[in-house]
Amino acid sequence: MKYSLHSNPRLASVFYTESQATPGPRSIKSDLPTIHIPGGKSTPQHYQIDDFTFDNGTGPTSIQLAYLDINPTAERVALVITCFRGRLPVTLTFSQGALKDHRIIVVALFGNGESSSPSNMANFPQSPNYTDCVRAQHQLISSHLNIQAIDVVVGFSMGGQCSYYWTLMYPKFVRNAVIICSSARTSRHNYQFLEGPKAALEYAADYRKGDNDTPSSSKPLGGLRAFGKAYSAWLTSPEWFEKEMYKSLGYETLGDWDKEVAGANYYNWHPDDLLAMLGMWQRGDVTLISGDASIQNALSQIKARVLVIPCSTDQYFRWEASEKESRAIPRSTFKAIPSIWGHLAGLGCNAADKDFIDQAIAEFLKGQ
Repeated sequence: MKYSLHSNPRLASVFYTESQATPGPRSIKSDLPTIHIPGGKSTPQHYQIDDFTFDNGTGPTSIQLAYLDINPTAERVALVITCFRGRLPVTLTFSQGALKDHRIIVVALFGNGESSSPSNMANFPQSPNYTDCVRAQHQLISSHLNIQAIDVVVGFSMGGQCSYYWTLMYPKFVRNAVIICSSARTSRHNYQFLEGPKAALEYAADYRKGDNDTPSSSKPLGGLRAFGKAYSAWLTSPEWFEKEMYKSLGYETLGDWDKEVAGANYYNWHPDDLLAMLGMWQRGDVTLISGDASIQNALSQIKARVLVIPCSTDQYFRWEASEKESRAIPRSTFKAIPSIWGHLAGLGCNAADKDFIDQAIAEFLKGQ
């Protein structure tokens, strides 16, 4: 049975089918809510910048970027940026699909525990911004890897916000951008949603800010679980829960899913890394780059071709806002994922959603 997601003419041809959205149960559960095997194998590398100054004035200091270099002999170049709680080994790269003919550079955002973060860097700034990430990434790409142009920058969630920054900070460097379940500016609603898990962690009895010397056995597990539980219902959609879609991931009950996804999955994260990334997410706003009074004016200055891919049921990067942003970009394509997987649709943990995104990217880049 099919049903139309919206009466909006731009979404009128998009349908959801039960068979597409309900894969068979998996016999092995992942240790993260969404796990992907990168299409190409690569060893994580680190690039150090010894004289980097953050926008808030921290520095000059030594920082490092963690990255993968997949298919390094290809002529075309794709930059893929990690998301919130995203790490290099579990980042969707499309290296067996739409980007199979590209050299794919996957870069970890500041704060993710692989690149410079509160957990691995003394005096990490209190308020890192996407501008910091992009400036460091640009130095990695242009100076260290000697790449003079990016054919496509791809980002999901926070990675998508960072990709928007790339198009405005280095407009001659980026030819195409793919924005998946993200926004050019964090909405007030999105900002306030993040205040929930943030407060749950910060007010937890076992959380102590800046405690990097605590052994892993003494992590603030109560605070981390509180963070995860406050976040968990926002990951997908009401329909996803009512249809018991957690069973398609191998969980027998909602309680089983909650115990792992809202609990154990956060235990390998440093609490201050989570808070650093969350704050950067909350401050996301491309008008701060351009100085424009409106988001529409800022987006109208983007020179790159942009593919905007929201999910029809994303609860905090809403498709309506994405469509509005897309209309302001001179050369944009808008295509919504017809899925009940909400924000996680953009991460591709449901096979049908992953295929939808891959095909959309392939069509967008065809002939480029």
